[in-house]
Amino acid sequence: MPGALLETLSGANLAQRPVWLMRQAGRYLPEYRALRADKGGFLELVYDSEAATEVTLQPIRRFGFDGAILFSDILIVPYAMGQNLEFLAGEGPRMSPRLLDTTLDALSAVPQRLDAIYATVAGVRAALGPDTTLLGFAGSPWTIATYMVAGEGSRDQHDTRAMAYRDPGAFQAIIDAIVSITINYLSGQIKAGAEAVQLFDSWAGSLAPREFERWVIAPNARIVAALAERHPGVAVIGFPKGAGEKLPAYARETGVQAIGIDETIDPAWAHATLPEGLPVQGNLDPLLLLAGGDALDHGARAVLNAFADRPHVFNLGHGIGQFTPIAHVERLLSVVREWRPG
Repeated sequence: MPGALLETLSGANLAQRPVWLMRQAGRYLPEYRALRADKGGFLELVYDSEAATEVTLQPIRRFGFDGAILFSDILIVPYAMGQNLEFLAGEGPRMSPRLLDTTLDALSAVPQRLDAIYATVAGVRAALGPDTTLLGFAGSPWTIATYMVAGEGSRDQHDTRAMAYRDPGAFQAIIDAIVSITINYLSGQIKAGAEAVQLFDSWAGSLAPREFERWVIAPNARIVAALAERHPGVAVIGFPKGAGEKLPAYARETGVQAIGIDETIDPAWAHATLPEGLPVQGNLDPLLLLAGGDALDHGARAVLNAFADRPHVFNLGHGIGQFTPIAHVERLLSVVREWRPG
């Protein structure tokens, strides 16, 4: 029998909601901090498959979440495409050469940089019980392209948006290359043991409607269609953070089997406007989890009640913060586990 998370992603509206939290394997856990200190840098940890397997399993052992999310990073894709990647303390990721300064043809692909990730997936799947779903993931093409073009994250993706307007042909080539490797990458994760996958589009909210259609919806639709052909029945969760009123179009046109929504979305509006029966994931504000107390209880129940009449995976609207108290996570899980519709 599939676990509750897989059942929900398949369209079952369960009385007890499955739950996992984005970034649930990370810095808020003392066991993660200890392992990170022992292994050194973030990328070194990702590429140590035994350690990355351990990190993925840590929140499952502590909290019993219904889903384990692969411990890795969205920038493994451009790293495998040939860009250099480093994580600078206090500054975040840096990629070189920037595609603002060079062309896609200047990169030499290094596909073996994906092998360690597949090994992590296989290791986690072997260690998990049958009731815990293993989720793989990748960054969506638009978000990956913003890092490849600018060489780092930015507040409004100015350089990448300008390039897409200025030279849409060249930018389309970048998107096409990312789509191609992402299909193979997610397919490889599924072959290694991932039972569902999520596409993270962290910067989807920076685009105007027409550009959203071209650079977010269209590439993700290609990925979803290709995965459906290769792996029928494997759910893809789309998470276009910041999509706002463009969310229903994303849900209809990409073909995702479930949609994640961020904390800025009114869950009542989402339930009323998204396709009937489409599984939804989200969308508690991570800062509410950080705050805790009665406000956390009320906020969690409000999300649960809003989605009572459709399949719902309880989650945050984005990643759990590194300073979140473990007791608050335990309190949230108690609320979610005890809730019932009606």
